[in-house]
Amino acid sequence: MRTFSKLVGMLSDACGIVAAALVGMAILVVCQMVVIRYFLNESTIWQTEFVTFSLVGATFIGCPYVLKLKGHVNVDLLPTYLGQRGRFILAMIANLLGLLFCLLLTWKGYELFHEALVNGWTTDTIWALPLWIPYLPLPLGIGLMSLQYLADTLALISGQELPFGLEPQSSSEGE
Repeated sequence: MRTFSKLVGMLSDACGIVAAALVGMAILVVCQMVVIRYFLNESTIWQTEFVTFSLVGATFIGCPYVLKLKGHVNVDLLPTYLGQRGRFILAMIANLLGLLFCLLLTWKGYELFHEALVNGWTTDTIWALPLWIPYLPLPLGIGLMSLQYLADTLALISGQELPFGLEPQSSSEGE
């Protein structure tokens, strides 16, 4: 199980690097687009689509890394006031619901990606980018996020990770 968690952690780290690279490329393309449009007074063809698809792709591909770091928005009011057993139950429910949602989104995202690939869909612009390319980050990123949810759940069950990262309270607390 530790090997699985390490492997998923490494995949999540790689997703973070890819997401950062996509954001960096989007920034460079925006700068290039500004130079072409405003200084050279030329039109741009592919830049706006590239930036949009890169940022959306970075969002989906970066999800596993953010989940690994517990960087998603988290309201810990309820877990703070629950006992350790209540925290564990709540964390398990949250992880399993997150995993279920991610699996469903991965499946539907794969169907969309596959349909675009098989049918040769392209964007309706001059660039005519094959749509399977911008659709791929959805099943890929969310699929890897499913693995991160699974690794987090296994770490919670095995006691490697505390529910919500909160230390147990004193023994006078009611559990």
